[in-house]
Formats: sequence, C-alpha cells, structure tokens
Amino acid sequence: MKIKNLLSAVLLLFFASYFAQNTIEVMSFNIRLGSVDDGENHWNIRKDKVKDLINYYEADFVGLQEAQKPQINYLLENNSLYSFLGKPRDDGENSEFSCIFYLKNKYKVLEQNTFWLSETPEKSTKSWDAAYPRIVTYALFENIKTKKKVWVFNTHFDHVGMVARQKSAEIILKKMKELQRKKNYPAILTGDFNSQKKDSWMQPLFENLQEASSSSLTKPYGGTATWNGFKFNEKPTEQIDFIFGSKNNTTVKKFRTITDFYDFKYPSDHLPIIAKIELK
Repeated sequence: MKIKNLLSAVLLLFFASYFAQNTIEVMSFNIRLGSVDDGENHWNIRKDKVKDLINYYEADFVGLQEAQKPQINYLLENNSLYSFLGKPRDDGENSEFSCIFYLKNKYKVLEQNTFWLSETPEKSTKSWDAAYPRIVTYALFENIKTKKKVWVFNTHFDHVGMVARQKSAEIILKKMKELQRKKNYPAILTGDFNSQKKDSWMQPLFENLQEASSSSLTKPYGGTATWNGFKFNEKPTEQIDFIFGSKNNTTVKKFRTITDFYDFKYPSDHLPIIAKIELK
C-alpha cells in the first residue's frame, strides 16, 4: 500500500513538473508613448509604475506597443531579467516599436524579423487607408532548459483605416501559416488591435486562432475591457487588446486583465493583459 502511494505521488509530481515546464505566461501592454505631454500621466511620472508592473508579473514574453527607444532603454536598464527584439516602424525621431521583451536567461532567439503591414511588407511603408506605418515583430524562441520552441508575434493595428485593419489580419495569418509550414511550433500573437471582437475584420483571427479571454479554461479575472484613456473614475468598456494562440497546439489556462493602479491613476491608457498558456 505504501509503495502504491509513493508511486502515485511520484507520478503526480512528474506530471505537475511536465505541465509547468510546458506552460508560459504572455503579456500584452500598450505603454503609451512618452513623447507626448499627458500632464499628470506623463511618462516621466508613471515610468516607475510601468517598470514595476512588468517586473512583478515577470511574464515569459511581453508584447509592448507604442514603445519608443528611450522608454525601452529605461525598462531594460531597470530590469536585468529581460532582453528585447524589434525594429521601429519608421525612421522618425520618436518612432514607435511593437517589440517583444523576453526572459533572457530562460529563452534564446533562433530567428527574428519585423515586417510592415502593407503591400510592401519588407520595407517601411503604409498602404490602403492606414494613417501610419504599422508593423509586426516576431521571433522563434527556444526554452534553454526544456528545448520547447514557440513562435511569438506582436503588433499594433492602425487606429484609422478599416481596410488596413482587415488586410493586416490577413497578412499576419498568412505569415503565421507560412512559418508554421516550415517549423510547426505553437504560435502566440499579442497586440493592440484598435478593434473590438464584433468588428468584421477581426473575424479571420477569431476563426483561425483562439482568443485568450474567450477560450480560457478558467473564468477571466478582472474583466476584459482594456481601453481606459487614463480615466480612472470611468469603468473601461472596450476590449481592444488581445492575446491569441494557435488552435491545435496551445491551451489557454488562465486570462487576466491587470487593473493595478497608483494614486488613483493607471500606469497607461491601456490595461495590460496576461495569459497562462500551455504549449502542446
């Protein structure tokens, strides 16, 4: 009887360790660019709060939107756990990145790239009715310990062009399928999509991928609305930030919208979201 109980305990520990090693945490966070004067919400006032939030949750991967180089530098200089990859969307002095932060002692980068959501994705351009050039940064990561591999994509859709958003969804799905045909590993997509679930241009993403808040095995915590506009006294009503996983080889265990605040202010005009995802 004792041997049977010991065997059961060993098996339980084995499976718990196995699933833990195959589970990642992914965050998407629009940190609001720092080159604008947001008064009491200026980057110089809230940057420590953004840094502390990212440091505390310590996600394996963090997809940042509206991140400018001085902001990226500050976050990295004050957190030794992360490295980043990505390119700016154009050559402007205050150009924005849709970069990926990753735990540098846990993962190594096997390949990476940035492409534009346009008719000429290999160079900095905008197409259709887009107001700005928009990009996708992606990489293939390998867990140094387990050798488990995962594709991670991060993007920021245009806020004006409806055609541009439709085309952007199509371009991303095409690229994901192309990469997975060559190296069929689980894929994760994070981003500020400037869109809601009901928008027609989002349907290809929902049909081909699984969206974390609606496919989580446990009830989402903290609601799902992510756009707050720095209005602390008004309840957010729109979810425009999403995390997606490839359908056949990821399972969303948990999803949370992070509503942390300080002095009755939010760290950004978007609420960050985080998902625990099992890679099959």
